[in-house]
Amino acid sequence: MTYRVGIIGGTGYTGSELSRILSVHPDIELAALTSRANAGKRVSDVHTFLKGYTDICFTEKISDTKDLDLVMVATPFGVAMDEVPALHEQGIKSIDLSGDYRMKDPAVYQKWYGKEHTDPEGLKDAVFGLPELFRDRIKGADLVANPGCYATSAILAIAPLMKSGLVYPDVFVDGKSGTSGAGMKPSERLHHPTCGESVIPYKIGSHRHQPEIDMAVGMFAGVTPDVAFVPHLIPIVRGIISSCYFRTKKEVTQEEVDAVYEKQYGAERFVHYVPEPSIRAVVASNHAQVGSTVLGKDRVVSFGVIDNLVKGASGQAVQNMNLMLGLPETAGLDFPGLGV
Repeated sequence: MTYRVGIIGGTGYTGSELSRILSVHPDIELAALTSRANAGKRVSDVHTFLKGYTDICFTEKISDTKDLDLVMVATPFGVAMDEVPALHEQGIKSIDLSGDYRMKDPAVYQKWYGKEHTDPEGLKDAVFGLPELFRDRIKGADLVANPGCYATSAILAIAPLMKSGLVYPDVFVDGKSGTSGAGMKPSERLHHPTCGESVIPYKIGSHRHQPEIDMAVGMFAGVTPDVAFVPHLIPIVRGIISSCYFRTKKEVTQEEVDAVYEKQYGAERFVHYVPEPSIRAVVASNHAQVGSTVLGKDRVVSFGVIDNLVKGASGQAVQNMNLMLGLPETAGLDFPGLGV
């Protein structure tokens, strides 16, 4: 069976990455992409990397395309909560990549996003879409909230150790991301002379992925962490590394820590526990690498490494889509990172 999938917001980095992956997915027909600015234009004339892979045109609204099975929302926040209720009334499953449905509490959403949530029922029903931790909840879900990129890299590193009980709940996260994580809109910070040979800390204490980390780790581990999150912009296009520093409750060995992560991720296709995680190993793929090292008697540092546009956004959305539709979880995603 072939499923018809549409994308709201087809011209941004996540929308175009979704198009790239879905255009060769064996069980999916890429049926619709919306763009107000490009409505009526061929998708492959705007995304020239899709020449020969799709012949559809952009539409202004997702409702211009009929008989969709699932819709992905790849827009700035505030759009999905206006679109999703109408989709669900039609029986169409949806995945939100924007952040509108990640928080379970409307008050937390308003605090961090500065906007009142208009679909509290959807917020309550949405499943947090990190398959390696919440796979059973995602299967058969009607609405999945795709995690943020920083949040994905940090949660993968933090959650198993927090659940093990070996560490205290306070954790310091040093995150570093490439420039594509900020989206397509130009800014002074993203201007090449500003960021091209620099490392820039930003949004300290106010980054919207911090409450995601708190919430998701709490849901999985049963312990809500006390996260100090400091993100940095680094002069690469793709990739994130989150270095997560813990205090241990007692002296632990490297073997004990290794066993925690091997138990959690040893059977996973897309998350790998390795001695030295590398951004280049995962770029352009849905793979993640996690590593951990014991430091002295009472410290551990763990690393989460992903491609922010794939495992941190569009690839993870496709992984969630596969689970929601009952398809093989790896369908359309089973390819390695670039390596160099």
